[in-house]
Amino acid sequence: MSGSGRTDDKPMGWKDLLAFGHDEIKALHKTWIAFFITFYVWFNMAPLASTIMKDTGLTLDQLKILAICNVALTVPMRVIVGMLCDRLGPRKTFCLVMWSMAAPCIWFAFATTFTEMLISRLILSAVGTGFVVGIAMTSLWFKPKDTGFAQGVEAGLGNWGSSLAAITMPLLALTVLDSWRWAIALSGIVMFAYGVYYWFAITDGPRDAVRTVARKAHAIEVSTWGDLILAILWTIPIVGVLALVVRTVTQKGFITPETSYMLYALITAGVLYQVVSLIKVNVPILKKGVPEDDKYRFTQVGTLCASYVVTFGAELAVISMLPLFFQKTFAMTPVMAGLFGSMFALLNFFSRALGGYISDRTPTRKLAHLIYLGGVTAGFILMSFISAQWPLVLASLAVFVCALFVTGGCGTTYALVPFVKRRITGNVAGYAGAYGNVGAVVYTSAYMLLSDSQFFLMIGITAAVVFIFCVISMKEPDGAFAREYHLSSVDKELMANAAVDAVATK
Repeated sequence: MSGSGRTDDKPMGWKDLLAFGHDEIKALHKTWIAFFITFYVWFNMAPLASTIMKDTGLTLDQLKILAICNVALTVPMRVIVGMLCDRLGPRKTFCLVMWSMAAPCIWFAFATTFTEMLISRLILSAVGTGFVVGIAMTSLWFKPKDTGFAQGVEAGLGNWGSSLAAITMPLLALTVLDSWRWAIALSGIVMFAYGVYYWFAITDGPRDAVRTVARKAHAIEVSTWGDLILAILWTIPIVGVLALVVRTVTQKGFITPETSYMLYALITAGVLYQVVSLIKVNVPILKKGVPEDDKYRFTQVGTLCASYVVTFGAELAVISMLPLFFQKTFAMTPVMAGLFGSMFALLNFFSRALGGYISDRTPTRKLAHLIYLGGVTAGFILMSFISAQWPLVLASLAVFVCALFVTGGCGTTYALVPFVKRRITGNVAGYAGAYGNVGAVVYTSAYMLLSDSQFFLMIGITAAVVFIFCVISMKEPDGAFAREYHLSSVDKELMANAAVDAVATK
């Protein structure tokens, strides 16, 4: 890579996104495109649902099961991929994700049985981990003072992959290629090709910078025995939430109760494996003692996980029901309801980047985050009062304001991720990202039992609880607006050992 980085002390702004002569700006654009492509592939099935049903004879229930499988493994795999980012670096990890996920994408495209489609889509759900890798890469390229806006832009533009898939997949399948199979396969082929390009086009941060190296661990590091207990408690739902997926599939009659018991046993085994890994990794570290300058509180990770539940988790859940809500409440046509219901998705880039932009400029990042969480709480409580008696303009304004805070709250959440502990940024991003999907699964399951107004109110109440949790437990990070990240004595020791190993290998 050529060029130079920004040298002024001003926080990065919108105009800087066009400064293509700067290495970090080029890295930002290359990375959001990678994230965009993975999300495009992840959501390439839904826009073609009716076409796939007509061509293959799938039932509506079978299609719903495929939709559930499409997100099932994303939750635990985000944590695993986050660990890979810290160990291998995000460049290698992103390429591995894009290359490995191209195969199940193409398999799904040319599958001839429902079983093949189900298995391939289940494996392909891991492509949703591209989000975590993009966050890890962006945090390596940008200084603390710019990280909020940079990550907001990367995540916001990347999330648009799902929106563009909804617009272009039908066009590709029905007009250009005249085949839904080749349209889906093509998205996988493009992803594989971009993975090859990405391998040669980018480095893990500036060439002259030294990347922090994580321990060879299979679980997140903690600093105290109490934090080890907290880490176990926060890890269990990441795998345990799959039980809700199994329950739904069983209720639909696609697997027998006997098979579900086997799956529950596997999920339990997965939970136990994570717990054992946490203990195995951290007991030696804690017995040796963690230096004061290397300690962090696991509640910092917990506040980010909870925040992402009520922001991104709520966003995913609301996107799935909002068009129907407008259609029922205001007697709209499906097309018009879809337009009004797309506000959350359409705002993603602007408001997520805006959340990061504000986080970079508010006196404290915690304050910016609390303002957004307060807006999420008020927004959903306001939406719970929407009824057919409301003027459509007022209802749309309420949804717009709520969406602005919800998507912007995603930006303020991830503006805090790189400051928890530098060398485990991928781990922290994986935990928070996984909890976004945990929230979506839980909220969507709860929606089945609630009215629309009760559903919005429930999200508002949980957001209020998270707001209080963050007020009490969230700590303003040290060096949140500095030019360089703080490196602990352990960071320096691990980097020195890695350098020695690299010389020995050569």
